[in-house]
Amino acid sequence: MSFNTFGKLFRFTTWGESHGPAIGCVVDGCPPNIKIKENDIQIELNKRKPGQSKFTTQRKEDDKVEILSGIFEGKTTGTPISMIIYNKDMRSRDYETIKNKFRPGHADYTYFKKYGIRDYKGGGRQSARETAARVAAGAVAKKVLENKIGKKYKVKGAVTQLGILGCDPKKWNDKTIDKNPFFCPDRSIIKLWEKYLLAIRKAGSSCGAVVEVRARGVPIGLGAPIYSKLDMDLASAMMSINAVKGVNIGSGMNSAQLTGEQNSDEIIKKGKKIKFISNNAGGILGGISSGQEIIISFAVKPTSSILSSRKTIDKFGKNTNISVKGRHDPCVGIRAVPIGEAMMHCVILDHYLMNKAQCQS
Repeated sequence: MSFNTFGKLFRFTTWGESHGPAIGCVVDGCPPNIKIKENDIQIELNKRKPGQSKFTTQRKEDDKVEILSGIFEGKTTGTPISMIIYNKDMRSRDYETIKNKFRPGHADYTYFKKYGIRDYKGGGRQSARETAARVAAGAVAKKVLENKIGKKYKVKGAVTQLGILGCDPKKWNDKTIDKNPFFCPDRSIIKLWEKYLLAIRKAGSSCGAVVEVRARGVPIGLGAPIYSKLDMDLASAMMSINAVKGVNIGSGMNSAQLTGEQNSDEIIKKGKKIKFISNNAGGILGGISSGQEIIISFAVKPTSSILSSRKTIDKFGKNTNISVKGRHDPCVGIRAVPIGEAMMHCVILDHYLMNKAQCQS
């Protein structure tokens, strides 16, 4: 399988399968002399790991990372950083009864038609288990950016819509996000979300979500105006996450409903500072960062593995029905939050390094 590497100057390659012995990644292009410890990576992985609440899959994985190369005496050496995460709690037997059937909504059918072979255990390579490796790569990117830009740099993601229930983004609170199992930024809606998702899970069904990721302290000038727009690469990064079906930058699709007066982000000078009155552009103008908060959101479809019986075909081309048992997230969008944060870190660092190479600033 080709195309397992993401990025231009800061690159990472992921490897491994859902029910294989391990997954991992190799990060290349990381600058030297950046202080990184395994715990820096672990903190980010802990946000994503399964089995942390009754609202996610009950698969129990420590997601403990081991750094195999690229770090010497606590600092990056500029050489490839290899990281490994061992799989511990696979239950491959859950897939034995459906190994010849294609799960609707999954990549089973297209994967098999393309390659002529597939690992049916947990989806193999196409499983969202792969995203743990991306989070590890994103943790490396985060440490570099904090070193280069400083404490003002911060990325924060949240779930702003759970199924049919939205929240009020104006009530966004970073501390609230860290204190609930939904990564919800609006404290007033959490109890309702709990009842809603428990009912969805009890019914053997699933729901989708909208995840919003905000990046603060990003320098002006990242991105190129044509074929490497910052928003283009961010959209590509978010679309590469499993189950993501749509991406908005700033006002995104809602921009079509606005007038020119409503949509334009007016600019004023206040004292010695330049200020934007609004941020419909999501912090990116003409593919280049404006210095404002970068805001990107993406829609995650409902988890395709559900208990409800669905029509499908088997690999022999015969009509059949399928009910997917086992341990699955009733809303896979919840654990997509740290993945979105990781991809944001990786893209911003990639563009930071490209900007340094071209403009020396």
